[in-house]
Amino acid sequence: MSLAGKVAIVTGSGQGLGLAYAQELARQGAAVVINDVNAEVANAAVDSITSAGGKAVAVVAPVGPTDTAKQLVKTAVDTFGRLDILVTNAGVLRDTVLWKMSDDDFDLVINVHLRGTFTCVREAATYMRENEIAGRIIAIGSPTGQRGNFGQTNYAAAKAGIVGMVRTWALELKKAGITANAVIPVAATAMTATVPYFAAAVEADLAGEPMPDFFRKDIGFGSAKDVTGLVAFLASDAAANITGQAIGVGGDRLQVWTHPEAAVTEFKDGGWSSDDLAAEFAGPLAGSLQSVGERLPALPPDLDRSQK
Repeated sequence: MSLAGKVAIVTGSGQGLGLAYAQELARQGAAVVINDVNAEVANAAVDSITSAGGKAVAVVAPVGPTDTAKQLVKTAVDTFGRLDILVTNAGVLRDTVLWKMSDDDFDLVINVHLRGTFTCVREAATYMRENEIAGRIIAIGSPTGQRGNFGQTNYAAAKAGIVGMVRTWALELKKAGITANAVIPVAATAMTATVPYFAAAVEADLAGEPMPDFFRKDIGFGSAKDVTGLVAFLASDAAANITGQAIGVGGDRLQVWTHPEAAVTEFKDGGWSSDDLAAEFAGPLAGSLQSVGERLPALPPDLDRSQK
């Protein structure tokens, strides 16, 4: 598989997962527009690609505003002649429980993740449609957006919204041959590094050592590199028939997430009174209520850093 001749934008690609995506796309032959708010970080990312023989250029700007989206697409076209791939990865965290979350905490995360994805995809899709390019839109989601997570009202809302937009874009862009998919990564990042449950895995990753099998195989948690193959595949011609999907990857695990579907359906002549509903939810529907949050197995004693 090759991305030779393709041009990609990866937002939030100065470091972390975004940089890993950009480096893999470049390794497969794509020219890449790097994006970060820190010029030094962005330029270092570009150097990491060009020193390996790839092509890259940086746009230093915050994702969210329409002007940044326009600048990213213009840079891709002016520098490399076209745009084929957009990976929307940029994001920030402002974690706190609902009753302590400020307007600014909420607005910032929504603006970067959700609005930033929207503005960048709108600009890229407009260019692709006008130039008859069967492009690839790859939006980065999160397990938090799929199942919720304590202390992440803003992040959960943004990531769930991104998957909702992807499903809509798959319908709207199908005639133009443009695919839109969401990747749900589970990997060692700045965020997971602060979670005690993943401490042993993060320690191994930072030391350049293999992660314990428990993380890679049992819960599908791995390194940033483990996610890059899926991003490169979805960016390629081989994935032309895959669109509107939420696909999870991490460690040795690959998942296709279901779209929301009714878990159970009941009908009652004349409709449902409150008394009818009380009886139904105490009886037949009691076992059909859905769980929330991620379900992680207990850590093996040798990997439980809280015991040390």
